[in-house]
Amino acid sequence: MEKNKTSFNISDIFNSASNIGGTGIVLLNKIIKTSSHGSKLYAKLEGLNPGGSVKDRPALYMIKNAVEKGLIKENTSIIDSSSGNTGISYAMIGALLGIKVKIYAPSNMSEERKKIMRLYGAELVLTPPEESHDGAIKRASEEYERGGKDKYYMPDQYNNTYNPISHYETTAVEILKQTGGNIDYFATGIGTGGTILGVGKRLKEYNDKIKIIAVVPDSEMHGIEGWKYNYSLNFYGFDADKIIDDFVKVDTEGSYAALKKLVKDEGILCGFSSGANVYGILKLTAKYKGNFVTVLPDTGSRYLSTRVFSEF
Repeated sequence: MEKNKTSFNISDIFNSASNIGGTGIVLLNKIIKTSSHGSKLYAKLEGLNPGGSVKDRPALYMIKNAVEKGLIKENTSIIDSSSGNTGISYAMIGALLGIKVKIYAPSNMSEERKKIMRLYGAELVLTPPEESHDGAIKRASEEYERGGKDKYYMPDQYNNTYNPISHYETTAVEILKQTGGNIDYFATGIGTGGTILGVGKRLKEYNDKIKIIAVVPDSEMHGIEGWKYNYSLNFYGFDADKIIDDFVKVDTEGSYAALKKLVKDEGILCGFSSGANVYGILKLTAKYKGNFVTVLPDTGSRYLSTRVFSEF
């Protein structure tokens, strides 16, 4: 085989991962009782993606773009940091395409997430929990610098524009089709910021009266996995100041309570960030009335060993 050429092409990626996206959307009838409240809450079920989370979308787009640009060659490994879901998505797509994957992640990540990544064949390097996700980012970057571009491709999900582009081109388009565009507010949390910026930009192009609202933790020592208290949004072409209209702060306990309602009242097994998104919207209904849309980013099956689910 000719040196530095890949053994797959772009069509291979799309054919192998054609079931990413196209997730359903549901009206949450019990979280907000429409008849008495005057607002509706629609939730997009991203846990239905094959990798179990919304992160399948940006992982696919980032890897596809890297292959197109020749950044992933025959012996290139994907390396990045992750709090869990993106790492699983990298590992799943890597398994499909025969690409090695190395993930740096905090050691206090749920055991299910660790096991899933390893089952897909990824090399998992655990970092000290007290360093949080910032420590995993730092250590992954250091290893990337040591190995260089001939050994590694680092998608860098926090700065890769194909992260929000994936949501601009897929998630937002699906939401508009599934709701008939009858949306007043889109609210979701900020991990990398890809979802809120990608979906928000597309929704505002459709109707600039739609408000885009960020749900954020109320303290640095929060328990919402994947969310950063001190976040930065740095995607070329996606101006947060022009996209995000408002913010709502949520506490961890309220988010956990909302998660329990999603599971017990709506019959949707989802994760911590889903509860935080819904709790944020419940708080917003004191200020706004209308049709809300959010995403439930992942499945709860990868958190069953954690304290929250043990207390149900």
